[in-house]
Amino acid sequence: MARSAPVRRARAALFPLAMVAGGVALILSVYAAVSLGAISISAPVVWGVLANQIVPGAVPVDWSAGREAIVWDIRFPRALLACCVGAGLAMVGASLQAVTRNPLADPHLLGISAGAAFGAILALLHTGLFLGLLTVPLLAFLGALGATLLVLAVSQFASATSADRLILAGVAVSFIVMSLANMLIFLGDPRASHTVVFWMLGGLGLAQWDQLIFPFAILVVGGAYLWLNARNLNAMTIGDETASTLGIPVARFRLSVFVMGALVTGAMVAFSGIIGFVGLMVPHIVRLVVGGDYARVLPISALLGAVFLLWADICARLVMAPDEMPIGVVTGLIGGSFFIWLLRRRLG
Repeated sequence: MARSAPVRRARAALFPLAMVAGGVALILSVYAAVSLGAISISAPVVWGVLANQIVPGAVPVDWSAGREAIVWDIRFPRALLACCVGAGLAMVGASLQAVTRNPLADPHLLGISAGAAFGAILALLHTGLFLGLLTVPLLAFLGALGATLLVLAVSQFASATSADRLILAGVAVSFIVMSLANMLIFLGDPRASHTVVFWMLGGLGLAQWDQLIFPFAILVVGGAYLWLNARNLNAMTIGDETASTLGIPVARFRLSVFVMGALVTGAMVAFSGIIGFVGLMVPHIVRLVVGGDYARVLPISALLGAVFLLWADICARLVMAPDEMPIGVVTGLIGGSFFIWLLRRRLG
């Protein structure tokens, strides 16, 4: 205890520094994501295009219309979508790890991403966009929520109330839901199915300015809800009995976090496809730096998640340039290795 108190104070003192460093890293990463690619764009052009979009005529235009289109219409919305998806998945992963008291909890492993993919595929291949641009995010959320409730139902049916068994229930549900999603692809239009299969591997290439409002709004709402409940998340990490003695309605609060996680994950998967392991890795790294207080863990996780996914996307675009590797392949390789290390650390 004597040593743990100074460690906690030191980690708390690191929080402002971590926020500043995370903000700087995020800005530099966004610049790198816009600048790097099959066609490299110099810094003066990147900042010049950005300045002219904010204040028309702010700087003299000495670049081609093609380069301006690459910066503003393609790469910049893609970078912002990466920020939203990375931040959202990281915050959801951190919150799920709190309410399940399992460091292996993650939207991907709990079947939430698979449910979101099922809903999105249903909209893209079978129902059509009957609600316009809202159709895919809405059905992705409903699919994620359905998968979440199914995981909880399976865990109750199998008396799998422990945290480890909840993860196993999530993995089982994920396999089932992904099998149903694959059946939807098989029954759909073969020409559209090819695009959907590539989308399922994860990618940010469909980012558009007029659609960014949806993941951004969901991130703000979901992130604010989770951060305002940081005290409850801290209590849940200690145990249900302790949380109950503090006046927290444990079952209701856990369900609300699952629902909010389904909402955020559904929105992100709808626009980026399935990107796994971000929510598993990032919170662990953050807790090593700033400790376990969720008032600190959540905002730093959002920053680090955004930075991580930006660089994963840069790698996906550069490794096979001019072709583009699905970003889910990159995060899967990194995340799978991290998962193995984490298992070794827990069991060793």
